[in-house]
Order: sequence, then C-alpha cells, then structure tokens
Amino acid sequence: MYDGPILDNHLHLDPVNGRGADAAAEFADAGGTHLNVLNKPSWNLVGEVDDEDGFRETFDITIDVTAAADELLPGRAWPVLGVHPALISQLVDRGYGPEEAAELMCAGIDVAAEYVASGRALAIKSGRPHYDVADAVWEASNQVMRHAFARAAEVGCAVQLHTEGGEDFETVAEWAEAEGLARKQVVKHYSAGYVDGPIPSVIAHKDELERACGGEWPFFMETDFIDDPDRPGAVLGPKTVPKRTRWLAEAGHETALRRAHVETPAQVYGIDTEATLDEN
Repeated sequence: MYDGPILDNHLHLDPVNGRGADAAAEFADAGGTHLNVLNKPSWNLVGEVDDEDGFRETFDITIDVTAAADELLPGRAWPVLGVHPALISQLVDRGYGPEEAAELMCAGIDVAAEYVASGRALAIKSGRPHYDVADAVWEASNQVMRHAFARAAEVGCAVQLHTEGGEDFETVAEWAEAEGLARKQVVKHYSAGYVDGPIPSVIAHKDELERACGGEWPFFMETDFIDDPDRPGAVLGPKTVPKRTRWLAEAGHETALRRAHVETPAQVYGIDTEATLDEN
C-alpha cells in the first residue's frame, strides 16, 4: 500500500466567508499531508479591485490562511497566487475596455510574481475564461496569460491555469515556451486524466484518475474545493484526495501515486514532499 505524501494541488481556503484552515484540518484528518492553496477570486475576498492594493490584500489573506493550514498538516501548505481569469468579464461589465482590464490584471500578476520572488508564494495562477466571451476579451485574456508565463519565467516558478475544458492545449504550452517558461512548469487545473501540452492537475473523479494512473505522464490530483458555506462540498470536499489515494493504492497504483504526490511536485514546483513530511 502507498504510504507516502498526499498532495491536493488545487484547493481554496476562505477565512472571510468559509471554513478557512478548518478545512485543512479535515484534509489532514483524512490522511492528507500537503496542500497548494489557491487564492479565491478577489471579489470573493475583498470586493471590487481597481489597483494593485486590492490584489495585495487578496494575496495577504491567502498567505495568512495558508500559514494557518501549514500548522495543521503533517507536511506543508504553499500559497499559489494570481488573478482569476473571470475578472476580465467583471471589469468589462463595470466599464473597462478589454485592453484596460488586461492591464489591471497584468498588474495583479506582477504582484503575484513579487510574492514568488520574495519566497512568500510557490507559483502563479492565471488563465482565460472557461465560458464564451467576445473576441476582444478572449484576445486580451490570452495576453494576460502570456504575461503570466513571462513573469513566471523571470522569477523561476510554475503557472497554474484556469481555462476552458478539453485536452488540446499544445498551443498554450508553445506560448509558454515562447515566453521562456518550460512547458513542464505549466499546469492545467481541473484537467481530465490526460492533457496535451501542460501537466494535468486531475480533478479527483475516479474515472479520470484511473486514466491518469494508466499512463506514464506526470500528473497531480486536486479537488478544487471552493470553501463556500452555501456549497459545502463544492467542487469536491477536502477529504477527497486522501480517500481517492487510498482507493487507487488498493487497486495497485502505488507507482502512479508516487508520480502524482512526489515526482511531479518536484519536477514542476521544485518541492520535496517527502523531506517536508519527514521534517514535520
């Protein structure tokens, strides 16, 4: 049976509206050891954002709750900070032009890169809308994503992407490489079991996890838990990745689980989930 680290690669903790670090305690009680904590959209935490200060406030809230979670885990918790791609639609609805909205979002990415460079965050979050938008908004969103790739290359970190569904993201990986970021440092959040281009962060549904375990490509496991008191289990609850890990171990997937929880985190983020588990 697999008895190594268990990482949820994409989970939200909301100390303003939700359970905050208590959800991390539930993850640990279920057998989880490590978390990558993504900031919730800025409008969920601080309301409307029109300058860098709003992003800083959002990020500081996330850093603080991640530190609280870190104290509750047998391993570590790391913040992953950035700008939710749906912000562009909110800004356009408020009167921003697409290019003007993109400039503000790029400023938020710059702040996230500062936090990574100072060691306060592990990686950057970016992407593009997962719903239909006007061509100008789509183009501006791609500009923001490419800016995130460029800044990540400068500070030496990975980028987690929130995008539309599907499996063909080869062009996105090529954009990252054009901006100086290796494709192995581009992670497709809420992935199916396989993605062409970036590294898939597989939503912890049994069928998709079985598909990922059946191949030889690197992958992560995630819940995308959103810590919303009105939707307590959405998207998946914090116990899910530890439970799915045990289920996969019982099915004989120990090698793939080591890939998801040890090898891929080291390859993508430069983190050692085994050493940080032993340290604690």
